[in-house]
Amino acid sequence: MYALSRRRFLALSAFAASHAYAAPRSAEPRSLLSPFKLDRLVLGPSNEAGAYDSKSVDCPFVFRNGNLWHMTFVAFDGIGYQTGLASSEDLLRWKKVGCILRRDPNNPVLKYNVAMNWILRENDLTSQGRIQRVQGSYVGAYHAYPSQGYESGAAVIGLAHSKDGLAWTPGDIILRSEDGAAWERGGLYKPCLLREGDTFYLFYNAKDHTTGPWHEQTGVATSKDLKTWTRYEGNPILRNGPAGSYDAHFASDPCVLKNGREWAFFYFGLDDKGVARDLVASGPDLFHATKQEEPVVNVGAPGSVDGIYAHKPSVVMHNGDLYHFYCAVGGNRKNSVRGISVARSRPFSDAERALAMA
Repeated sequence: MYALSRRRFLALSAFAASHAYAAPRSAEPRSLLSPFKLDRLVLGPSNEAGAYDSKSVDCPFVFRNGNLWHMTFVAFDGIGYQTGLASSEDLLRWKKVGCILRRDPNNPVLKYNVAMNWILRENDLTSQGRIQRVQGSYVGAYHAYPSQGYESGAAVIGLAHSKDGLAWTPGDIILRSEDGAAWERGGLYKPCLLREGDTFYLFYNAKDHTTGPWHEQTGVATSKDLKTWTRYEGNPILRNGPAGSYDAHFASDPCVLKNGREWAFFYFGLDDKGVARDLVASGPDLFHATKQEEPVVNVGAPGSVDGIYAHKPSVVMHNGDLYHFYCAVGGNRKNSVRGISVARSRPFSDAERALAMA
């Protein structure tokens, strides 16, 4: 069998504030819909030879720190993943700050890849997602693939630490695929790190095989100290749907937030036709969720900025509006462009669209 990258499989399948922002809490859950698209990239690849982000940008994580919005993103240069940071005043115009977590040729785990996908933040859907300190440091979660190339080999999950949100130091590996169940033996993907009460929750998606067609599903592990982790015995908590469903092949890239008394599990699904779109499920706790029938962000028309995929959610709220950032893949499948776009719960004005282009 030949090693099949995740991107190829998809194609073949057709962030200094130390205090917490007091987010308003509602007893009733808020709508999770964001049907109005900006219909353009807010962040794209640099296309500069040798740059860390030359080929694509992917996997947004949007948060608030100090007086600015920030976005971590995963950048690909043809060798492997590294982690970038961008900043914004208005969630529409984004400026790249630079690469904040680089691969390390002297580290056998991080030799080719280090993709930080999440920083511990406020849990509430109604918040701006301000990042939170643990014992004086910010804590991020990353995954790393062992080989050169696009998502090559079985990835592991580790934690990273920062004093200022700009300079990050990768720490110990906390989850490995070989220690898990059959559904995750092929490798681990995007981590989503939460703290609720005295417990940390790490959500992640994983694949069952490293070669050939595979399935991805989402599970969770818990810890009291960020060091010792226990996988939930009921994993995966977001399973593949039946043939013909939106998530028949993938139920991936979790973004888990508190929604009133409920929890919202944003994720993306891959269907039988190779179409990836953002979905959501809701549940009374962090272990059980019922899927919503319709997508929260769907793919666009052929040739549009997200005509191929609209997936990998990151959600924040500003001025009462829900902003849903996602990886948009457009163009044609042989020469696609992979970048970051956004949808919102309120329509974008012509002035806002023009601002995003400035």
